[in-house]
Amino acid sequence: MTSPADGSRERIREVVSYFLRLGLLGFGGPVALVGQMGRELADERGWLTKEQMREAVAICQSLPLAIQVGVYISYLRAGFWGAWAGGWAFILPNFVIVACLGALYVFLGDLKPVTAIFYGVSPAVIALILHSCWRLAKLGMEDWLQWAIAAVCFVVTVTLRAEVALLFIAAGLVGILYYGNALGLRRPSTLAIAAPLAAAAPVAPTASGSILAKLLLFFLKAGSLTFGSGLVIVPFLEQGLVREYGWLDQRQFLIAVAIGMISPGPVVITATFVGYLVAGFWGSLVSTIGIFLPSFILVLIAAPILARHRANKNVQGFVKGAYGAAIGTILGACVLLGRIAIGDWLTALIGLASLAVLFRWKVSNPMLIAATALVGLIAYPSLQPTWVMVK
Repeated sequence: MTSPADGSRERIREVVSYFLRLGLLGFGGPVALVGQMGRELADERGWLTKEQMREAVAICQSLPLAIQVGVYISYLRAGFWGAWAGGWAFILPNFVIVACLGALYVFLGDLKPVTAIFYGVSPAVIALILHSCWRLAKLGMEDWLQWAIAAVCFVVTVTLRAEVALLFIAAGLVGILYYGNALGLRRPSTLAIAAPLAAAAPVAPTASGSILAKLLLFFLKAGSLTFGSGLVIVPFLEQGLVREYGWLDQRQFLIAVAIGMISPGPVVITATFVGYLVAGFWGSLVSTIGIFLPSFILVLIAAPILARHRANKNVQGFVKGAYGAAIGTILGACVLLGRIAIGDWLTALIGLASLAVLFRWKVSNPMLIAATALVGLIAYPSLQPTWVMVK
């Protein structure tokens, strides 16, 4: 991996400008955002090579994907301080938007139009994820082992209805055994592939102290233990926020999910909305810091190490194994989120039509989001689908 550029003011301004725009206008969730970064920064601007982009995706598959890739690219482009500046610039527009929506919800008591928009936009978001996953698979899936790892991670994600924190580490270790030179092994058995993945287990969050401290601790753990694309954070949050702590009811949680899915920037910005509902502005601030801070720490610790060991076969093997796990978990996320997003003939039709449009034409994400939001606003009042509010 090429050494990071120096943190010149010009390059820092460059990454801040780009990620402010992406944070304001980037729709479609983490995978769509990563696909947009790859297209604009690798293909068009030449900030990094396609190989560097592929490695960035694999390396950043733990914690919220889009923000980590943004921090990582900012690090390569503008050094240590550029990573902090670019990463928080990516988050800031979405934080402002979602905190304001949280305030509106608290003061007005309801956001029925948001439910209608969520009804129309969510199937399109699933289509965006699938289309972006296809692009990522074309970029980095090379052989049968990666697809085998992807299949295992897909099954585990869908079966457990949650992300398994050690999946990517285990997949990376399998990649070291197969592609690298650890222990001199080249062809591990099927059991050697499946055993470490099956042994991984999710870790439940705990909290104590004041409400702000509880929020900060909960979202720090969510940010640290939510592995994969960030998309499967929904079942993790539902378990903690609704069933364990009782901070939100099911209806409020669904609206929070809608906000995260329809707003630009990383989908885990749902934390900002949740924080505002629980403890006002300061709750939104500490929740946002909690969900994103682990991404900065991990990237800035890992990036310099990986920059020194790019040619190492074990490092390359780890990256390939983790990449396969990424694809499988993202596809599993599509199934989990699809259960929330698609529940009748119209949402199924919106999802299929959106997917067809994405494969046939180069339509922009905001245009697709706007069109499907309009469909939701028109159709929801007349159809009144009860499943939207009861899932």
